Amino acid sequence: MPTDIVLTHAALATMAPGGAAYGMVADGAAALVGGRIAWVGASNAIPAAFAALPRRDLEGRLVTPGLIDCHSHIVFGGDRAREFAMRLDGASYAQVAQAGGGIVATVSATRAADEGALLKGALGRVDRLIAEGAGVVEIKSGYGLDIETELKMLRVARRIAQARPIRVRTSFLGAHAVPPDYAGRADAYLSEVCIPALEAAHAQGLADAVDGFCEGIAFSPAQIARVFDRARALGLPVKLHAEQLSDLGGAKLAASYGALSADHLEYLDDAGAAALARAGTVAVILPGAFYTLRETQAPPIAALRKAGAAMAVATDCNPGSSPMVSLLLAMNMACTLFRLTPEEALAGVTRNAARALGLADCGMIAPGLRADLAVWDAAHPAELAYRIGYADLRARYFGGA
Repeated sequence: MPTDIVLTHAALATMAPGGAAYGMVADGAAALVGGRIAWVGASNAIPAAFAALPRRDLEGRLVTPGLIDCHSHIVFGGDRAREFAMRLDGASYAQVAQAGGGIVATVSATRAADEGALLKGALGRVDRLIAEGAGVVEIKSGYGLDIETELKMLRVARRIAQARPIRVRTSFLGAHAVPPDYAGRADAYLSEVCIPALEAAHAQGLADAVDGFCEGIAFSPAQIARVFDRARALGLPVKLHAEQLSDLGGAKLAASYGALSADHLEYLDDAGAAALARAGTVAVILPGAFYTLRETQAPPIAALRKAGAAMAVATDCNPGSSPMVSLLLAMNMACTLFRLTPEEALAGVTRNAARALGLADCGMIAPGLRADLAVWDAAHPAELAYRIGYADLRARYFGGA
C-alpha cells in the first residue's frame, strides 16, 4: 500500500527540463501522498500541509524518478548462445538469420514453451530490472509469428504486472520477421497471420501499441504501412524498429504516422532525424544490440541533438542481439559508445522513456505524477552512467509503496 511520507535531505534529480542540470534540487524534499508526488522543494521549505506526515531523512542520497525500460523483448523461450560464437567468427546478423538462427530460432523455442515456462523465465529478467530501480518495462511480442503464440506472449507480459511491482506496457510485434512457412510471401503472412493476430490482441485488451521491423531481412516500408494503417484504425499508437542495418526510410515512415518512437537508428540520415523531431517521435537508442552485433556505424547522435529530437535509452533485452537486462549498463554504453552525456542518458531512461511509451504520469519527480522513485547510495546522478552497470539501490518507491 502507498505510504504517505516526506522524504528529506535528498539530492533530487527531478529530470524536469528547462532548469538546472538534471532538474537538481540540492538538499531537496518530496511529499508522497496517496501514491502520488504532492510537493517537491527544498528541505527547509516544507509546506505546513505536510507537517504531520512522517519523515525519512535520506542523508544526502540521490533520488531519481523510477527507471523505465522502453524497449524490451523480455518474454521468450530458449537462448541463442550458439550465435554468439558465430558472430565472433565473423558472421553478420543477416548471415546468422540465413543460417537458421536469429529471430526464427527463438520463434521455435517460444512456440514450444507453455505460459508457465515463459513467465518463469521472464520474471527472472524482470527481477533484475526491478533491482536497478525500474518501475516500468515495455514488453514486445514477435517471437510467435502465429496467432496463438503472439497472443500467448502478450498474456504472459500482462501476468508479469500481476506478479511483480512493476508496470508493463505491451507492444504487438507480429511484423518482426517472416516465418519459414511464409518464406517469400511476406504480404500473405501479414494478411493471414499478422493483422488477424493484431485484431485479436486488440479485442482481448492485450496490446498497448503496435511495433514492426522495417529492414531488408524483415518488412519493407510499404508492408509496415499496412500494419500501421490497421493499428490506426484500431486506435493503437505505433512504434518502429528502423534504420538498424540500412536506411529504408523507416524513421520518416514512423514520423508520418506520429509514432511514439523509432528505435535503433544506426543508419538514420539527417532528414530522418529532422522528421522525428517535427513529429515528436522519440529516438530510442539501443547500445546493447550495437555492442553485441559488433556494429561499426553508431546512431547519429549529433544530428538528433541538432534536430532537437528527444532521445531515450533502453536494454533491447532479447536472446539474440542484446542479452542484457541492465538499464545502468545501457546508460554507460550509450555514453561510452555513442557519446551521450550522463544527463542525456538519465533522461533517456526516465523522462524520454516515458514519452516513448506514451506515458504522461511518470518519468520525472513533479507534483501530480506517480510516486515512482529510486533512492541510490550516490551523491550525483552522473554516477549512474559512470559506473559500468553497477550502482547501489537503497530503496525503490512504486506508486508510493
